Amino acid sequence: MLGSILHRASGVALYAGAAVVTVWLTCLAAGPACYAGFLAIMSSPLGLLVWAGLSAAAFYHLAAGVRHLVWDLGHGLTPRSASALATWSIVFAVVATAAFWAWLFISGRVAL
Repeated sequence: MLGSILHRASGVALYAGAAVVTVWLTCLAAGPACYAGFLAIMSSPLGLLVWAGLSAAAFYHLAAGVRHLVWDLGHGLTPRSASALATWSIVFAVVATAAFWAWLFISGRVAL
């Protein structure tokens, strides 16, 4: 049940992320002053938390999509294996998000 709820919630979060990306592109097209304002907000700790949440949603939604593909192929349909796949989807999302953000900070692409 948690896997299904998280899949739906991550889909909603990705819709919100699409709005954030739209604002980003609009500010980019509007000029340097608008873009600087957007960068100031989205590079703040709160903005980085939004980006981290969106990346977690994307990684989870990807893993849940693969889980559904496995089910569509007729595998993993027993309650035990379905629960295991849901657990691994969550674990993948957490590990992939942590690795992605660690790489961003270590490479210097993001700083607090």
